[in-house]
Amino acid sequence: MDNQAVGKRVWEAVGGQKNVNSLVHCATRLRFKLKDESIADTQKLKKDPDVIQVVQSGGQYQVVIGSNVADVYQAIVDEQGLKDQSDTQDHSKNPLNRLIDIISSIFTPFLGAMAAAGILKGFLTLAAVLGWLATDSGAYQVLYAAADGVFLFLPIMLAFTSAKKFKTNQYLSVAIAMALVYPAITEIAGAGSGLDFFGLPVILSQSGYTSSVIPIILAVWVQSKLEPLVKKIVPQFLQMIFVPMLILLVMVPLTFLALGPIGTIIGNGLGGLFNSIYGFSPLVAGFLMGSLWQVFVMFGMHWGFVPIIFLNMQQYGFDVLAPMLLAAVLAQGGAALAVAFRTKDAKLRSLGISSMITSLFGITEPTVYGVTLPLKKPFIVACLSAGVGGAMIGFAGVKAFSGGLISLLSIPTFISTNETIESNVTLAIIAAALSFALAFVGTFIVGFDEAEQDEKLEENQQTTAGETLGNARHNLKSPLSGKVLPLTEVPDKVFSSGAMGKGIAIDPVKGELIAPADGEITTVFPTGHAIGLTTKDGAEILMHIGMDTVELEGKGFEVFVKQGDQARAGDLLVRFDIEAIKAAGYSVITPIVVTNTDHFADVLELNQEEIIASEDFLAIVK
Repeated sequence: MDNQAVGKRVWEAVGGQKNVNSLVHCATRLRFKLKDESIADTQKLKKDPDVIQVVQSGGQYQVVIGSNVADVYQAIVDEQGLKDQSDTQDHSKNPLNRLIDIISSIFTPFLGAMAAAGILKGFLTLAAVLGWLATDSGAYQVLYAAADGVFLFLPIMLAFTSAKKFKTNQYLSVAIAMALVYPAITEIAGAGSGLDFFGLPVILSQSGYTSSVIPIILAVWVQSKLEPLVKKIVPQFLQMIFVPMLILLVMVPLTFLALGPIGTIIGNGLGGLFNSIYGFSPLVAGFLMGSLWQVFVMFGMHWGFVPIIFLNMQQYGFDVLAPMLLAAVLAQGGAALAVAFRTKDAKLRSLGISSMITSLFGITEPTVYGVTLPLKKPFIVACLSAGVGGAMIGFAGVKAFSGGLISLLSIPTFISTNETIESNVTLAIIAAALSFALAFVGTFIVGFDEAEQDEKLEENQQTTAGETLGNARHNLKSPLSGKVLPLTEVPDKVFSSGAMGKGIAIDPVKGELIAPADGEITTVFPTGHAIGLTTKDGAEILMHIGMDTVELEGKGFEVFVKQGDQARAGDLLVRFDIEAIKAAGYSVITPIVVTNTDHFADVLELNQEEIIASEDFLAIVK
């Protein structure tokens, strides 16, 4: 897969810079926040051979790529320069969508580190139970620090990502979190000693705020509201020192006295709600979570359960929700494997086997969107099979003792040094294996509509091939740096009406015009204000520097080429004096048009507002 090419196709399909508020990614998806989702070409994305599926949920426009999503994401970031341009404001009015968006934005950035730490912690526990490593050995202590540190100091990780989400100072947020997990405070909490702040009681749970979730998120949100107010009060020349100091002076005591206890109460309430359902019937809770988990994932609702898992870990030292999900993950893999055995289509067989493997390691999106969900029956069978396994796990009271991505590798996290392996892990393995087997056998027996699937595959292949052959394209490089304008804003009717051809205009910030592509210089006006170039693909490009600048009779223009010259993309063609042209009363807005537009299928803008010379700016579709 060409990650850069995939990234370009996805970026263009979602509407480009003008339509994208923000972009993040999780294990398999590009998660866009779009200004208008109707602008995105969803059908085009679904037909893209490198896109598994498109999901519109939770206020996000999600493009499912698969296990190499991080590379595609990085290609988009590098190509579009998004590192410092993300706008994570959620414009959705739906409170549930906004909540899901906040949780996913906060947890997604360190999901990989959290999953790795959880798995490592599980394997260390397994090594200790089996006697491979002594818990007082140096190797165990060092590795356990690597595994447990993420969870012990979770508020610090959450502070950093929350600050990015709420658009406030990340380092101040981290400083607040560090105060919450400060060893002396944690020691006082563990000892049950009283603590006050100028006579006001500080309420601390036994573990303090280590491994806590909601208190720091709430604190950073309040910080994001307080910080702009403090900046308005403090003179600008004093802000570098006094704004951070005032934020810490207010936020740290406020968090210990009010926000922390409020967050703890909210967290305990959420955890208590799930645990009440679990307490009423672990079997029913397990069946519901196992059978519905992939549905929650499809709609992005699974993020709402992530804080509950961590709250359980903090409050009880274990969690009963996460183990139920193992059946949901493996059942999809079993169904995909059955599809691979039954199908006559080589491509679907290959996808079934590869997605089955990814599901064993906790990545189910390729399985769901690429195999089971399009075929419908395998997805339903897998969900029901997961419900059976989830019910068994719930009924048996299987517990997880550290968090992370649920997969086969997370099984060691179900081990506690206080319990035998047989009492916890064996039951989870049996239930998960049963879910996998039931999904495989059930899908193999129930089957799916092979003819319908073959027809869809053939249609998609024909459509993709037709688009590839019919829409071959190449991009032109911008000859100028500056602000991009539509031709309709050019103060000249000949250009603004499109009579000269399709293209765009640039209000330049630097007086250098360069070649937009390799080709021959076909026109050089004696005054230097306009250059014509014909590319090797036959596109005739006219670049007209300013409006009515012909009347300057060459003053302020220095030409470096002549008619008949061969130019390479990036070669300097004309240098012009922007200030002198403006001082003479002329506009420097420069239209760049393809004068033989009718020879091509289309000439497309790339939806840019600002551009740098040599960046792609027009796409010519053959």
